Amino acid sequence: MVDNEAVSEFAPESALSLLLLGRDADPDSERGVECPGALPPASDPGLAQRAAAAKAALGDSVFILGHHYQRDEVIAFADVTGDSFKLAQQAAAHPEAKYVVFCGVHFMAESADILTSAEQSVILPDLAAGCSMADMANLSQVEQCWADLDSAGVAELTIPVTYMNSTAAIKAFTGRHGGTVCTSSNAERSLAWAFEHGQKVLFLPDQHLGRNTAVRELGMRLEDCVVYNPHRPQGGLSAKQLQDARMILWQGHCSVHGRFTADNVRAVRERIPGITVIVHPECRYEVVDLADVVGSTEKIIATIEAAPAGSSWAIGTELNLVKRLALAHPDKHITYLDASVCFCSTMNRIDLPHLTWTLESLLAGNEVNVISVDADTAHWAKIALDRMLALPGLVQASD
Repeated sequence: MVDNEAVSEFAPESALSLLLLGRDADPDSERGVECPGALPPASDPGLAQRAAAAKAALGDSVFILGHHYQRDEVIAFADVTGDSFKLAQQAAAHPEAKYVVFCGVHFMAESADILTSAEQSVILPDLAAGCSMADMANLSQVEQCWADLDSAGVAELTIPVTYMNSTAAIKAFTGRHGGTVCTSSNAERSLAWAFEHGQKVLFLPDQHLGRNTAVRELGMRLEDCVVYNPHRPQGGLSAKQLQDARMILWQGHCSVHGRFTADNVRAVRERIPGITVIVHPECRYEVVDLADVVGSTEKIIATIEAAPAGSSWAIGTELNLVKRLALAHPDKHITYLDASVCFCSTMNRIDLPHLTWTLESLLAGNEVNVISVDADTAHWAKIALDRMLALPGLVQASD
């Protein structure tokens, strides 16, 4: 399912093409590139056995990471499950693994490559598993934005903060300009740090997480936030708007979390009296404002695990995770916030055929779909990541 709003807000310099089937190549975009090799058919009844045999034969040389939003058939083979940053950290903590197979999306594998050693290869089973949010901010657009801030006389007053869900190039831009990375669980602390070092923040690439954190956690007004549209001259903002704003939000969003609406919250409350609504902070401001609990993926999982038997929950996040939580907690009533369900289409590109093909290729001595970040980009991106890790009071980083 393609979010029409996501398509309308994203228009790269080249011709718009979602490339959801990965049949064409656009090496400058995460939206899709070719996946070489002949995949085993999804109908093969022995796929699970083949994947298990290949993994066993590879032994400690392979370490499989599974993001919470992955399919169950993939999660079954993961050595560790978690959010994107936790998984990247886990990869770095297992230097004995020659191959790190990241069942997630492209920006996650980039982060793992930045944090792991040169002797390790980070592999993405399907190179077309990108992220629409990360795609919404490319380096040339962000550099133009910075030039616009400079023209308005505010660049030197501005600290960039980029969400973990961004490309390595954007993390590197942030590192070069004195900024930091954040996750959905530490965004408040990252923004507080940024305002200790500057008067304004350029928040990339998710406008909703930036707005929700600034207004709900730091006590700003909605009027303190402006949205920079990279497809309009000067971002569609006047110099005065940039000068008056405290939060300059990039016009980006998650195509899954952005689909939830205030009407969804009202409808589920009417349908199920007494239900508790928990949503991810990538949701729109009006949605988090109506929700009972707002938190990162890890917080959502922990909250549901700690909830009393018999309690009712409507969860506003990716469907694979919601289904998994419902199955793991049959003593609780768990439903999806939106009546019309939606998976993350790019995350779901990683399936059992791709994972099996990856493991069997490695077993045959063929390193496929290796994600490699160039040295300069990795250097500056790691500086931004290290600034986040050095924040006082940081307990756990998660998306």
